[in-house]
Amino acid sequence: MDEKGEIQFYHEEDGDLEILAEKTIGVIGYGNLGRPLALNMRDSGMRSIIVGNIRNESWQRAQEDGFPIFSIAEACSQVDIALLLLPDEAMTEVYETEIAPNLRKGSAMVFASGYNLAYNLIKPEKNLDVLLLAPRMLGRAIREKFLQGQGFASFVSVEQDASGQAWPLLLALAKATGSLKVGVMVLSATQEAHLDLLIEQGLGPLIGAGVLASFKVGVEAGFPPEALVLEMYMSGEMAQTFQTMATMGFFRQVNLHGFAAAFGGMIRSMALDREPIEQSVRQALEEIKDGSFAKQLQAEKEEGYPSLSLLREMLRDENPVTAAEERLRRDMRFAY
Repeated sequence: MDEKGEIQFYHEEDGDLEILAEKTIGVIGYGNLGRPLALNMRDSGMRSIIVGNIRNESWQRAQEDGFPIFSIAEACSQVDIALLLLPDEAMTEVYETEIAPNLRKGSAMVFASGYNLAYNLIKPEKNLDVLLLAPRMLGRAIREKFLQGQGFASFVSVEQDASGQAWPLLLALAKATGSLKVGVMVLSATQEAHLDLLIEQGLGPLIGAGVLASFKVGVEAGFPPEALVLEMYMSGEMAQTFQTMATMGFFRQVNLHGFAAAFGGMIRSMALDREPIEQSVRQALEEIKDGSFAKQLQAEKEEGYPSLSLLREMLRDENPVTAAEERLRRDMRFAY
């Protein structure tokens, strides 16, 4: 927020690509986010982009895409700007061993997630610019939106301005990636991390529980499993409803549905006991803000991810929902 307490936004006219003309940009992690951002920046005219990655499929893909590629340590030693696009849980160790020892004084670190900054898991040197450019879009869609000339929204912040030029640099990067076409909203790294986790742990489980409960009750009532997954999400109607929320508004989009749908949704929403739901979300937020969740995640990592086997079991293919999806994809002709 600015001095008046108003939310700040920046747009295409606020970014100057000339600021990046003589800069070497390092994309550290050429994965789901790194690849589209690198391609977008190159298409925006950035002439000096290199990639830092381990030797895996992403290394090969960066070579095929025509980018000079190095180890993470080698890449960090050459760049003026390092876009750190590694997974949050892997970032801390890589930062300490390969990134921090090799970044040059006066260079800039750009995070796509505020997580490690919010919980002090990474403590940058005082002689570095520390920036947040956090897209609110999956990597694949970032590239598609750029190619369509539409852009994507992001949260941005300057967490540390060692150079005195951190804001112009950040806005230039936002423009080069395509985000200023839609606009960016200023939000601190801590706020971004807490908000991201809140939606993942507050809203996400409620949607998942609603889908699974409706599937279970529907199957018990004799509806074909394929019909249930088609009606709930595979037809694309629910995705269109969410998109209409974005274009028209959460409440106003209800006017596009028939009265029976609006009436039924209203009376069932009013009948829900919201207090337990709100309490669950409040508890999630409290544990996010006080660091309890971050400590759980760190403990999980240190113990070798013991919950991973449970997660994989929950996501295994041999379940009635996935089976219904597969049959529906086999027997219908979806474009996706």
